[in-house]
Amino acid sequence: MNATPHDLTTATSRFPDPQHSVPELADVSAGLFRIAGNGTVPRSTTALVHLRAGQLVQNTYLTVMHTGNARRAGVPEDKIAAVASWKDAPYFTDAERAALELVEAVLTPGGAQERVPDTLYARAAAHYDPKALVTLAMVIGQVNFFIPLALIGRPLPGVPMTEQWHTKTS
Repeated sequence: MNATPHDLTTATSRFPDPQHSVPELADVSAGLFRIAGNGTVPRSTTALVHLRAGQLVQNTYLTVMHTGNARRAGVPEDKIAAVASWKDAPYFTDAERAALELVEAVLTPGGAQERVPDTLYARAAAHYDPKALVTLAMVIGQVNFFIPLALIGRPLPGVPMTEQWHTKTS
């Protein structure tokens, strides 16, 4: 959907607010946010991982939301713009590169290959202690948890959370 701000005034999502339909989502979401925000992985890295996930699943809602989250986390504009091409971009630390490589390995089918080989794990473990590495895995899990809602429910990109879920019947 190539929506302009004008289009968003008449656009609809497929779902009504999922937390109204399934209130238990609030508890799961809160738990995932606590894990991701436990301080062991920089907020900027979490934002980059989530942004890359939105790009990988080709979802405008997630990409727009996580671009804004990256800005709020203090990620420079050049780095945000280069997330899609991070492998040859000069802006990323080795730790961020390991995190981006992990999210790609998890979200990209690997065929017959192991998706997270020992060499990738070792690169990540060189930058993250065990708690941070588990947290990083859950940061990827957090965005993975919300991908089906974004792809199936089609929330409105760029619209505030309290206003994003409205359907033709709501």
